[in-house]
Amino acid sequence: MSGRVLISGGTGYIAGYTIMQLLEAGYHVTATVRDPQNTAALKHLVELPDASERLELVKANLLGNDPFTEYAANADYVLHMASPYVITVKDPQRDLLEPAVRGTEAMLEACAKSSSVKRVIVTSSMAAVTDEPDGSRTLTEDDWNERSSLTRNPYYFSKVRAEKAAWAFAEKHKPQWDLVTINPFMVLGPSLTSRVNESPGVLSDLMNGKYPAIFALALGIVDVRDVAAAHVRALTAERANGRYICAAGVRSMRDIIGVLRDNGFGHTKLPSLSLESDFGVKLSRFAALFQPKGVRSYLQTHLGGTPSFDNSKIRADLEMCLQVAAHAFGLEQRGEAR
Repeated sequence: MSGRVLISGGTGYIAGYTIMQLLEAGYHVTATVRDPQNTAALKHLVELPDASERLELVKANLLGNDPFTEYAANADYVLHMASPYVITVKDPQRDLLEPAVRGTEAMLEACAKSSSVKRVIVTSSMAAVTDEPDGSRTLTEDDWNERSSLTRNPYYFSKVRAEKAAWAFAEKHKPQWDLVTINPFMVLGPSLTSRVNESPGVLSDLMNGKYPAIFALALGIVDVRDVAAAHVRALTAERANGRYICAAGVRSMRDIIGVLRDNGFGHTKLPSLSLESDFGVKLSRFAALFQPKGVRSYLQTHLGGTPSFDNSKIRADLEMCLQVAAHAFGLEQRGEAR
């Protein structure tokens, strides 16, 4: 495989594996980062096989003045993965919505100026598909989250607005390139760095005693390596089109704790008190009122619900075989938590 790929948000959790797989496939990769001189933050990227020959790290800021045009000019494919992922922020408009939407629009504007770009992949989220789990219906790519706002699950709101901005841009300008979005559920798996990202950080929080009880929470889960593979395959797959729900299966909080115990993490501070009953859900929702705004909103909308989704489109079009296995929890790199 050959070609030039521009990827934004190069230091991200999913982006690291995506860059690894792109290099393995023979692509030349230009990845934007906040500070190309920050050797500590970039060590895991520059040490990847073939990085010295085919990886270039360049500076870009989502809110900067025309941050991507220079880099998109010679790209064959573009992966826009940069977007803030924080559940609780001081100012959702400033800290989540503006960088997510403006960054997406800036990237698409840059691609529209390029004569070489063939396809653009935007990393969206299941947060753009649904605001809360509802087991009474099966979610598909036709579903959109219409409930989130700056006060209700603001991170979710930023993902909805950013993805809708992408599709609106493509509809209005009808560029020469195809637009595809990948919509992952909770992304787990080993990290390429020692940093604990928001999603896999849930496992560390479970083991470190941050959760006082087992709550009635059920999560759609996908391995970070599968999410990266979906992005790489979507670049050139002939059938790639539209949106893709990227999730392997659903696991409850109790299920996840069971996996951790079965893999030797029973000595950590895993919760044992159950608040999974109807009364427990009510009590949990009351307790959520005393949590930070983002966490409060998430718990209020997710406690007691179980998501259901159809991932047949990504399995068929991108030939993905998605599974939730113990290794997807990144346990092989969490021995220090024992």
